[in-house]
Amino acid sequence: MMDFGDEFKGKRVVVTGAAGIMGKALVSHFSKAGADVCSADQSTEGLNGFAIAADLTTDEGLDTILEQVKQKWGAPDVVVNNAAIYPSSFLLDMNVADWDRIMAVNVRAPFVLMRGFSLQMIERKVKGNFINISSGAARKMRRTAVTYSMSKTALDRMTKGFAVELAEYGIRVNCLEPGFAAGSQVSSLSQEHIDRVMSAIPLGTETGAEDVGQAALYLASQAAKNITGTSLAVDGGNSAGTMDVYQSKKSAL
Repeated sequence: MMDFGDEFKGKRVVVTGAAGIMGKALVSHFSKAGADVCSADQSTEGLNGFAIAADLTTDEGLDTILEQVKQKWGAPDVVVNNAAIYPSSFLLDMNVADWDRIMAVNVRAPFVLMRGFSLQMIERKVKGNFINISSGAARKMRRTAVTYSMSKTALDRMTKGFAVELAEYGIRVNCLEPGFAAGSQVSSLSQEHIDRVMSAIPLGTETGAEDVGQAALYLASQAAKNITGTSLAVDGGNSAGTMDVYQSKKSAL
C-alpha cells in the first residue's frame, strides 16, 4: 500500500455503496490511511463505525445521508459516490420503472449528494474532494447494458460540470473508472466469459480491490492537487485498446 503518511489522519470520508466489494475496499483503504469513514448503503449490516442505512432512490434516503453527516462532522473532506446498479436488459425488454431506478441510483443520487455536500463544504470553507466511480462503459456502449452506459456517460459529464463550477472554492471533482473484476458482478459469470474478457485486456489483469483503493487515495491526496474534471481509468489498458483488435508485439516476432 502506498504510504500517504498522516495526510488522511482525521479526514472525514463518505463512501456510498459501502457494502459492496469495491465499497468495502474503498472504506478499508481510507480507514487504514487514518481517515474517519462514513459508510452508507441500503443496510448497515456488516458495516462498522459511522454507518448510515439509506435508499438512494428516495429524497428521504439522500437527505438522511446529508443530514447525519452534517450533524456529526459539519462537512466531509472526501465523498466517494460508489453506489451503482447494473441490471442487464435489452432496451426493448426494459420497463420504465427499471430505467428510472438505474438513473436514480447512478445519476440522480450523485447529483443530489454532490450538490448537498458541496454546500456544506463551502459553508465550512472545506477544500473538499469528490470521486465518482464511473466505468469504461461511459465511452463504449454495451448490448444489454445501454442504460447503464448512458448513466455513466451522464456521470462523467456531470463530474466535469461540478469540477468547473466548484474550482473557485478549491473543491476538486474526478471520476475513477475500475476495469473488469469478475467478483464484483452481481450475477455469476462463466469461466469461458471471464477468460475471453481477460484475454482482451492489454495487461491481462483484473482490477482488484487494491487497485481501486490506491487510485482513490491518490485522487483525494495532495499529490493530485492539480487534477480535477478528469477520469482515471484503472483497467489494465482496456480503455486504450483491446488485444482482440490490436496484434501484440510478441505475436509479431
